[in-house]
Amino acid sequence: MRKLTLTLSAAALALGVGGAGAALADHHSGKGGGMIKADADGDGVVSLAEAKAHGAERFTKMDANSDGVVNAEDRAARRAQRFATADTNGDGELSQAEMTAARENRNAKRAERRAERQANRFTRLDTDNSGGVSEAEMTAAREARQEARGERRGGGKRAKRGGKRGGKMMRMMRRADTNGDSAVSRTEFDAAIEARFARVDTDSSGTITAEEREAAREARRAQRSERRSQRRDERRGQMERSGSR
Repeated sequence: MRKLTLTLSAAALALGVGGAGAALADHHSGKGGGMIKADADGDGVVSLAEAKAHGAERFTKMDANSDGVVNAEDRAARRAQRFATADTNGDGELSQAEMTAARENRNAKRAERRAERQANRFTRLDTDNSGGVSEAEMTAAREARQEARGERRGGGKRAKRGGKRGGKMMRMMRRADTNGDSAVSRTEFDAAIEARFARVDTDSSGTITAEEREAAREARRAQRSERRSQRRDERRGQMERSGSR
């Protein structure tokens, strides 16, 4: 039993972390993956209704026992499911070959998602639906992004910071869990989606455009750079204080 427990723990790290934080991170990813998937009518913008509908699908998948909340029980069930899927011979352990196959499967799925994002981006650039992107279309897209950036800088509006994926997921989980019971209900999940949507929808139009997603990405990059600079300054100050003693 101890061996199986240790194997399960190792497999959980190998197969990835699940949970409400992961779904929120996917749904609101600055890379646009979740938002692009939420664009049900393919018009290049995401409405709040589309965002919530996409979130509802994600919540249903996460709520493994269908009790209306996502908590440790659901996460344990999903980890067990992922382990069982990877444990193709059903012996209760993951061999090196099984772990390699699981990793390759994850990589293949990521490649599919990247291809989907690239296809969606191409569709947005190809405004005349000619099957190719002209220099004029590229220039128009670049100018639109620059204009959107200038408007947001001028208005002082920025999206909230992100962070590394693991820390970002945990922060999202904590923010969504507003009553502090270590579980996220559907009401809390929807409220988190609405709050995040409002932050990215900087012009309060009720939709999130590709330009707004790009602006949110840039804001996060700038904030990450600022935090790194602050940490460097703090470390430098600590070293100087230590040297003066």
